[in-house]
Amino acid sequence: MSTRPTLDPATARWLPWVIAIAFFMQALDGTILNTALPAMASDLAENPLRMQSVIIAYMLTVALLIPASGWISDRFGTRKVFFSAIMLFSIGSLLCALSQSLAMLVAARVIQGLGGALMLPVGRLVVLRAYPRSELVRILSFITVPALLGPLLGPTLGGWMVEWLSWHWIFLINLPVGALGCWAVWHFVPDLRGAERTRFDGIGFVLFGAAMVLITIAMEGLGELHLPHLRVMLLLFVGMACLAAYWLRAGQIDNPLFSPNLFRTRTFAIGILGNLFARLGSGALPFMVPLLLQVALGHSPSEAGMSMIPLAAAAMVSKSFSRPIIERFGYRIVLTGNTLLLGVLLASLGLVSETTPYWLLLTQLGLLGAVNSLQFAAMNTVTLIDLDDESASSGNGLLSVVAQLSLGLGVACAGALLGGFTASLGNEGVDTVLGAFQATFLTIGLMAMLAAGIFVQLSDSDGRRAPRQEPPVEH
Repeated sequence: MSTRPTLDPATARWLPWVIAIAFFMQALDGTILNTALPAMASDLAENPLRMQSVIIAYMLTVALLIPASGWISDRFGTRKVFFSAIMLFSIGSLLCALSQSLAMLVAARVIQGLGGALMLPVGRLVVLRAYPRSELVRILSFITVPALLGPLLGPTLGGWMVEWLSWHWIFLINLPVGALGCWAVWHFVPDLRGAERTRFDGIGFVLFGAAMVLITIAMEGLGELHLPHLRVMLLLFVGMACLAAYWLRAGQIDNPLFSPNLFRTRTFAIGILGNLFARLGSGALPFMVPLLLQVALGHSPSEAGMSMIPLAAAAMVSKSFSRPIIERFGYRIVLTGNTLLLGVLLASLGLVSETTPYWLLLTQLGLLGAVNSLQFAAMNTVTLIDLDDESASSGNGLLSVVAQLSLGLGVACAGALLGGFTASLGNEGVDTVLGAFQATFLTIGLMAMLAAGIFVQLSDSDGRRAPRQEPPVEH
């Protein structure tokens, strides 16, 4: 156990603000980019339907580094790691703005991801170690507000910047915020380390990371990269082999990255698998909707950005209803029914066309935001609720990795479907762009509905041991 430090009044007052700045930077960056993809593609002489690698590179980098964040903090101290995270994120933002090609932009997003992967988990770790348990709910509630505001402001702000300035400013806006954050970290973040130096599972980290990278590249190979099917199958095979090797090894060592014993808790196993497949559909939403509005329906960037407000606003409002709904109906009914509803709403976007009334589109997006928010709250809670204290940290880490990985795979899968439908419809002489979007939304809606088959495996009593636990906030 680490000794809780005694914070001076200034540090105790300003430390939550410092962490909130970092949370806001990452939350804003996660949504401000989507509206700008068509403008970026035009400037870089790329097809806007093949820009998903810009999003996937960031998500995959974050997913790769999350498992190592705790060990890195214990090894180098929270102040140095948090400072380096904001610095890397800011440098990556500058390099993104200076990029002259898609390859340069993807490489810069990887650097951004190195910083983003450490900001959230290390920020939470600082709060857990610096404040007494009685203060945690208040502090954590405060620092997660910016993470909720980011998706609300991001698309609109991105659309305005693209329309009135240029896409470069969606990255340059991070620089003054990052400079303020670096200064504040050095003055107000304590240098905390774990009391015991644990051994990091380096081999497991390489095997698990290789599996994630290879499987994601294989999905990308079907879309943007246009890899031959033989090469895609080879990448998938090697990726699955690395994953199998990791789990076989993890069962034989004392301190694996993620223990297979976690899956002996049935609700955790169902929750993790349900998260993986349900997020494949919802993860494509922030990527697909701005493209649909701009590329297929001809809306301006600012109009496309403002159209995303109902989705984010409804998600925030529905958070207050998540707990009573879950307590009233239970996880099995809520997750099975809500997953089917999520799939239907995603598929309904496949019916959108030039003649669709704008108010109806906004209503669809608002309903999707509310249903998506309830889905995340219920999935996250049922995954962790039955874990004991010893397993909770490792289980939460694996849930964070799966969440990031499945969102990236969702974007890759949507990009592959979009490319495939564009090619096939083009050969048939149909309206390629809008038709490809409609077919893609119908497909990912059906894919999301299949996850209901996982959640129906829950029993009516699952998760009832701690009925008063607040569903964790989704970032």
